[in-house]
Amino acid sequence: MTTFENQIARMVRFHRKKAKLTQLELAKLADIGKTAVFDIEKGKKTVRLDTLFAVVDVLSLQIRFHGPLMHRFEENEKS
Repeated sequence: MTTFENQIARMVRFHRKKAKLTQLELAKLADIGKTAVFDIEKGKKTVRLDTLFAVVDVLSLQIRFHGPLMHRFEENEKS
């Protein structure tokens, strides 16, 4: 069974490697420590959300939320 953290880890590693970046290079571009990139790629559950967002931004990835009530939430946000 694949956990959510492991799926994120695999996605980040895949995109980092396709971008031909080392963990250290990604960390510098995201202005975070190399250990944080390592932790994300190992699926650590305690990675800070702002750290993950910094990595996702550098890799030009998007985080999207889906759910049965999302359309109602989006309508509510427009009002």
